[in-house]
Amino acid sequence: MKNKIILVLALFISVPVLQSFCGFYVSTGDSKIFNQASEVIMVRDGNRNIVTMKSDFKGDVKDFAIVIPVPTVLQEKDIKVVPATIFDKLNKYSEPRLVEYYDEDPCYPNMEYEMLMESSSAPIEKSVKVKKENKLGVTIEAKYTVGEYDILILSAKESNGLKTWLTQNNYKIPAKAEEVLEPYIKSKMNFFVVKVNLEEMNKLGRKELSPIQISFESEKFMLPIRLGMANANSAQDLIIYAFTKNGRVESTNYRTKKIPTDKNIPTFMRTKFQEFYKDMFTKEYQKAGKNTIFTEYAWDLSSQNYQKCDPCSTTPPTFAELKDAGVFFANYSEPKGWQGSDYEGNLFFTRLHVRYDRLNFPMDLQFQETMDKQSFQGRYIMQHSFAVNLKECSEAKSYLYSVLDRREEELETLASLTNWDTDQYEDYTDDIRKQLGYKTQENKAKKGGFFIGNIENPNKNFPTAILVLSLGLLSLLFYNRKRILPKLVHIKNFLF
Repeated sequence: MKNKIILVLALFISVPVLQSFCGFYVSTGDSKIFNQASEVIMVRDGNRNIVTMKSDFKGDVKDFAIVIPVPTVLQEKDIKVVPATIFDKLNKYSEPRLVEYYDEDPCYPNMEYEMLMESSSAPIEKSVKVKKENKLGVTIEAKYTVGEYDILILSAKESNGLKTWLTQNNYKIPAKAEEVLEPYIKSKMNFFVVKVNLEEMNKLGRKELSPIQISFESEKFMLPIRLGMANANSAQDLIIYAFTKNGRVESTNYRTKKIPTDKNIPTFMRTKFQEFYKDMFTKEYQKAGKNTIFTEYAWDLSSQNYQKCDPCSTTPPTFAELKDAGVFFANYSEPKGWQGSDYEGNLFFTRLHVRYDRLNFPMDLQFQETMDKQSFQGRYIMQHSFAVNLKECSEAKSYLYSVLDRREEELETLASLTNWDTDQYEDYTDDIRKQLGYKTQENKAKKGGFFIGNIENPNKNFPTAILVLSLGLLSLLFYNRKRILPKLVHIKNFLF
């Protein structure tokens, strides 16, 4: 990323001259499932928007810069920096989750197991209002220092002039930037341009770049992404955390689809969950035509709703965390009752995941708030079997057969969701077969034996028995055809 300007996601825009447009949670590890994904927090109520962006920039911070189209000339009060921890909190709270349950003892089925749930802005410097015309058609509308950033609000008359101005002022512009700048300039957008102020960064003691938060009025509920593709060589992942009052957020110009959920997967997925989810998402993304936005989480976090997740991967966001996220319509309130929120009012949280590129996402993202408050989360279940002794009770054997069936189905589900070759996981079912006293396929092969279907499981014997009986009858007919066929002809003549 060194010596490159980072043209991150453009934000919601409004163009005035156009028509308005219960189990136990299992941690997925210290790293995120998609640790290279961009992240944006979107808060909207009426025409009021607050957008927070987190940079995943790697390299020398003196080379960092962003250029974002915005609908108006942002004032100093409309820009702030917020703690990066808010993104970690929202990601952890809403990410797809792996949960586990335990079978009860089949010999003592009334025994129940209670599963426990695992459960301020930097000071803004004085702004300097500047209006400076130049021959390139670029005007500096405003200039601020906010936190560790120097910020310019630019307007431009044409894309080549803006590109030349940025290049002359030591912004390294990708070759494809000009063509994506042009539509925003024609729509009379301004540009929010950010650079790191190293002196301020050192003064504030910052080791990492802070997320930037901006607020503005807009009739449009949009997230322009075309600038984010200007210097991209492949598809990019974007995680959107959306907060609204009334319901789930979805796209209006691309299909929005829920990821597969509530799937039982093998218990060895505990250590492979990140790999599993990445491959599952990739398969769903490809199957959906590479132009679909996926819902990974949607939940009513209103203060009157006490169940805010199932199961919870961490505690729900607090009032202070919601304020960091820009949820301006939440008001502080003393917590009431068990799991009571320390805020009041309506609040709905949607997590969207989009993998986009220039070919499959030619248009900026447009959204709408729906009235759908149905809860949804990406949830994958590990069901642990009980270590039963076959001699302890008569129900033990049938229980183990049910576990065998379940594990075979889990392997089939795993293969279906990810296209993994599950033959390598035969030991996942072989250990149950051994408990039942049957030789495994591996042992049969070593002794020259063979399997037809699932012979060791009497619950699946019927198709096999039909096959064996049919083969036997055909063999009998063939070897005795000289005696049997004349009799069959005699019977036919008698009946017909």
